[in-house]
Amino acid sequence: MYPQELLYTKEHEWIRVDEEIGTIGITDHAQKELGDVVFVELPRAGDHVAVNEPLGTVESVKAVSDVFSPVTGEIKDVNAKLQDHPELLNNDPHGEGWMVQVRLADRRETEKLMTADEYETYVREAQKH
Repeated sequence: MYPQELLYTKEHEWIRVDEEIGTIGITDHAQKELGDVVFVELPRAGDHVAVNEPLGTVESVKAVSDVFSPVTGEIKDVNAKLQDHPELLNNDPHGEGWMVQVRLADRRETEKLMTADEYETYVREAQKH
């Protein structure tokens, strides 16, 4: 269900690492919990983000939620499509619904993240409680 090439956080973000660039978004589980996304607030290219700190917000019909950065680094690109089409987070959270690209300050931070199988187990266990 969750793409194997991605790494995941307990806060339901994902990251795809390609060399020193990490592409970040929210998981399918997160978008289902949020419901219909109506607005996305993202940082600007050149901004710096820190691991486990908010990098933006997602507003849905149910709530406003922070999106936390799984890594430290500099924002290289933001998905401008989300400004006009926030529903991409619902329709394709692991693809077209990506949020930002970050130049990683320390790739070792990704070693603390979960694999797809670990994340799926985490979500399943959390749903039992």
